[in-house]
Order: sequence, then C-alpha cells, then structure tokens
Amino acid sequence: MAIDAATVRKVARLARIAEPEDRIEALASELNGILAWIEQLNEVDTDGVEPMTSAVEVAMPMREDVVTDGGDAARVLANAPKADKGFFVVPKVVE
Repeated sequence: MAIDAATVRKVARLARIAEPEDRIEALASELNGILAWIEQLNEVDTDGVEPMTSAVEVAMPMREDVVTDGGDAARVLANAPKADKGFFVVPKVVE
C-alpha cells in the first residue's frame, strides 16, 4: 500500500494536525518507509510461536486480597466538586 500526498493531507485533516504543504511529500515518503518495514515483518515465520506479553517470562507478583479504606463512599465523594445521590456529577460533554 503506497501513501500519496492526498492521503497524507486527508489523514492530517482527520487527525486535526496542521502540516505545512512543503512537508507533505516528505511525510508521505516517511510513512511509505514505515509501511515497507511493516511488510518485512509479515515475512517472518511465526508458526508454532506462542503469544507472549513480555520478552522475559516473569510471574506476576501476588498480594493478599484485603479490604482497604477504599470502600468508604462518603469519604471518596467528599473530594468531589459536586455529588448527587452517591455519584459524582460531571459536566455534559456530548450535546
């Protein structure tokens, strides 16, 4: 997949990124280089390789499951600028 100047302009507009016109061609070239590198990764044989979350196999440390003072809703809501019926009240963000 090749990225041209028109695609760079469209993605920049959608991402609300202001790119100067003289940088568009250079950015398209950089993005094409990144995509070429990703295509190289598709050539790697991964058959039989188990998925992993880390390059080093480490067991997550476990701790005792104990109750802390986090269950006191009145104290938590005391920090809220505005609360109603046990809930935080936040401004509406979607019209």
